[in-house]
Amino acid sequence: MFASIKKLQSFDHVADAVSYLNQLKSAEALKLAAQLDAETLINLLESPELKHSHEITLLLISSGRADVLDCLAEDRMADLMTGFNPHVQQQGLALLSPSSKASILRLMSYPQGTAGSIMTTEFIQAPMTWTVAQTLQHIREVESTRETVYAIYVVDIYNRLQFVLPLRQLVIADAEQPLTELWTGQTPVMVDPYTDREEVARLIRLYNFLALPVVDDDEHVVGIVTVDDVIDALMDEAAEDLGRFGGGEHIGKPYLDVGFGTMVRKRGGWLAILFLGEMLTASAMQFYEMELEKAVVLAMFIPLIMSSGGNSGSQATSLLIRGLALGEVKLKDWWRVILREFPTGFVLGAGLGAIGFLRIVAWQYLGIYDYGEHYALLGFTIWASLIGIVCFGSSLGSMLPFLLQRFNFDPASASAPLVATLVDVLGLVIYFSVAALILTGTIL
Repeated sequence: MFASIKKLQSFDHVADAVSYLNQLKSAEALKLAAQLDAETLINLLESPELKHSHEITLLLISSGRADVLDCLAEDRMADLMTGFNPHVQQQGLALLSPSSKASILRLMSYPQGTAGSIMTTEFIQAPMTWTVAQTLQHIREVESTRETVYAIYVVDIYNRLQFVLPLRQLVIADAEQPLTELWTGQTPVMVDPYTDREEVARLIRLYNFLALPVVDDDEHVVGIVTVDDVIDALMDEAAEDLGRFGGGEHIGKPYLDVGFGTMVRKRGGWLAILFLGEMLTASAMQFYEMELEKAVVLAMFIPLIMSSGGNSGSQATSLLIRGLALGEVKLKDWWRVILREFPTGFVLGAGLGAIGFLRIVAWQYLGIYDYGEHYALLGFTIWASLIGIVCFGSSLGSMLPFLLQRFNFDPASASAPLVATLVDVLGLVIYFSVAALILTGTIL
């Protein structure tokens, strides 16, 4: 154990120490954490990448380690406390100072995914009446209790935010200069605590901010969202969206740490829904049973037809989910999207259909397979079907994210398997309808 402690403390960077601790089993990590000093534990727990953070925090709560818990950044402590049951939360909060407890309870009250849930309440505020020298002196006095000092938030006598001063501008200014003389007149960009974290990320990216102030209804600063908090939040959001887009629920843990029961539960629900959807495909094929009996050759191209429609729909869905997430398209732009996707789907379908037609002709002439005397009509059937199915797939795939967002669902729920299932069923209807139109009186 002494060797493990020495190894952990030998790292120059906290990230390396976190990586080392993550390689240990939970029991080993807890045993090691129990021997660490307060400063080391604080540095480790401040990292969102620490895999054993909740277990270590629970150990600290049961051990009464107020020296560690009360010194953690308040937003990080709120994140950790959210993962516990109410009884453990009460135990942990009882170890904190009254001011920290109040701040953490306020942070925990905001819904997940909002600015309030990811903001920190540790920021530097200064009155408009101060000079540069007074502000710099204040920063020296409180810097150790603040998570970051990217900017100073200047308020009026009613504590309403008036403007934001970057630290760099403050440092190079004359010491006796009033803060108001450094104000450029710009209205500060700010958000309320219930703003979606994706919108916060968009604003930080748009204005190239390192931090964004969060204000209440009276424009009092209640916290700031820093760029590193946004990155962590967006990584969590991306992991959740990828899980949904793959046709499953968000697991929220490293793959190898997920229990067998959790894995089955998280994936089984979606698979059952998709299976029920695919059963409609069997129903559609039963409806066209007579056509299949007359022309078995049509069945050979069903996988080709279904996969092409599903692939085109998944492509469109992926593009639109990304566009909606980045704010490149809005809900009101749905008609512009459909006007782009329909002709795009037509051209793509025509290209795929041409490849399918040439393949049938080539196989017929090379003697690889005999499609019969009406092989050209069969080729045109595949061609026309692919145009219709790819058009339909692209249109449906592009509209589904809009539909979900319209009813306040996450557009990422429009998973690739879901789109493929919907296109499969209606794609078969298009395929056999085109075949009946072109091949009746010949093959059919």
